[in-house]
Amino acid sequence: MHFCMMTPSWDHLSSFLAVMGDGSLSGAARSLRLTQPTVGRHIDELEASLGVVLFTRSQTGLAPTDAALELAPHAATMAAAAEALVRTASGEAAEDRGTVRLAASEIVGTEILPPMLAAFQQAHPRIAIELIVSNRNEDLLRREADIAIRMVRPTQGTLLARRIGSVELGLHAHRRYLDRRGTPGTLADMGGHALIGFDRETAAVRALQKLGLSLTREMFSLRTDSDTTQLAAIRAGLGIGVCQAPLAARDPDLVRLVPDAFAYPLECWVAMHEDLRTVRRIRLAFDHLVTGLDAYVHGKGPPPRP
Repeated sequence: MHFCMMTPSWDHLSSFLAVMGDGSLSGAARSLRLTQPTVGRHIDELEASLGVVLFTRSQTGLAPTDAALELAPHAATMAAAAEALVRTASGEAAEDRGTVRLAASEIVGTEILPPMLAAFQQAHPRIAIELIVSNRNEDLLRREADIAIRMVRPTQGTLLARRIGSVELGLHAHRRYLDRRGTPGTLADMGGHALIGFDRETAAVRALQKLGLSLTREMFSLRTDSDTTQLAAIRAGLGIGVCQAPLAARDPDLVRLVPDAFAYPLECWVAMHEDLRTVRRIRLAFDHLVTGLDAYVHGKGPPPRP
């Protein structure tokens, strides 16, 4: 793909990313709060400035061309940098005000962080939190997030990372299910039970497989790739599934099964870009999360009040 020397405007790239995400001019216009003709004009002008065709019309909307797919990661990096600039400008580095953008997995973001963030907000009401809940590891180097809670060791050398410890994964079921189907005493007994698990292999599943756990989707009577849905299914008594042991321990109706035979560690890390260590609001949030997650991982009680 050969680009002209003219640098695209941010408005054009913003419209381009919105069309990439929504697949239509109308959807992109709604998300950007612009008119459809305005977004269409942005795309036309961007194509003219770059000298390439970015989208072709299809029965389902606008389909990106190879040139658009090649351009998208660079535009996304610019978008992340622009958002980071806004967050940085939202508060002075030495003050406890502004915005902090966090990234966490489904379970951590939905089940574990809210009480910690409530305590943090009470202590620092001028700091706004943006929470990305996804099992995708957000790129801290591209500033997609200020702080990330990761269940794998960060490998990028320019990150400030703190290892919290290992969360144990175990097999759990609700008492209602066990009253109905009986309690398995060994892993071999699981064969006659309803098992809850994944539909497609994920990075977490592959990590468990590397630890020696033999898993295939055909083993499960309920298959979903959403960790929160799997947890909801366990709580509803649909069957036996994998859950973080400290999380399950909060619910007296969830019973851990064969802990001696099934116990797998899941590392927990808190990471941020090292350039942010002197930004007060980022450091306050980082330290608070480290303390709260340490209490969770090691069973030290409720989240801290800073």
